[in-house]
Amino acid sequence: MGRVEGKVAFITGAARGQGRSHAVRLAEEGADIIAVDLCRDIESNTYALSRPEDLKETARLVEAHGRRIVAVEADVRETSQLEAALAQGLEAFGKLDVVVANAGICPMLGTMGMQGWLDVIGVNLMGAQNTIHVAIPHLKAGASIIATGSTAAFMPTEKMDNPGADPGGQGYTVAKLMLSHYIHELARALSDQMIRANVVHPTNVNTAMLQSDAMYKIFRPDLEQPTLDDAREAFKVQQALPIPWVEPVDISNAVVYLASDEARYVTGTQMRVDAGGYLKFQGFHI
Repeated sequence: MGRVEGKVAFITGAARGQGRSHAVRLAEEGADIIAVDLCRDIESNTYALSRPEDLKETARLVEAHGRRIVAVEADVRETSQLEAALAQGLEAFGKLDVVVANAGICPMLGTMGMQGWLDVIGVNLMGAQNTIHVAIPHLKAGASIIATGSTAAFMPTEKMDNPGADPGGQGYTVAKLMLSHYIHELARALSDQMIRANVVHPTNVNTAMLQSDAMYKIFRPDLEQPTLDDAREAFKVQQALPIPWVEPVDISNAVVYLASDEARYVTGTQMRVDAGGYLKFQGFHI
């Protein structure tokens, strides 16, 4: 316990799923939290997003660990909203040590064509950049920036089942790939200030994004209306270890490490928590 004691973490997409898990784990280890989430649907996305009550539950869970939290509804596509949310957190806590750019959507198999592309690029790529850019002026030596990537960033399109799926699905892969390059160069740019930047790349994670009708269909295109039971075995195609998914806390444990002083010299990495997903789709690289 106490691996991030006294630190303040700014987390997007914090109302549920990975973001909530990150907030709770960081709170367990001693951090106070500035939590942001949209808390409403994006029309092109093919599963329901979080609601205000979800963000309130995240706040309750953080406070149950004796930590403080400022929870704000904000759209990561709007820099002004992020600035206002961060300002509330800074007023309450006086500093910022950790940034977790986690908010993301996956509008696969939707009916809105290029709008899905625009929305996923806007949230997953530009939203992450917006989050980091509003935070950088408040970061000091020892700070840690962590972005949520995806094994999709490493997956050759020709190896994917139902390649590309639609513009939204293609946009998801593009966003995560570009985010990976962005964080790599950001780490280089911030290194002389002793500010670190890394990406955590999950495989399938047991959240609402994965547990959705659209995702079941992606993995079982042979069925008209596949269920979780139909998709469970198919989900295993993503990992070398024979499991269908990892849990949010598996990613959160990596986030805690990268946020902590244990990782004080770790920067510019692409940390894969993917149950060997990379092993299935890439050759050997040093």
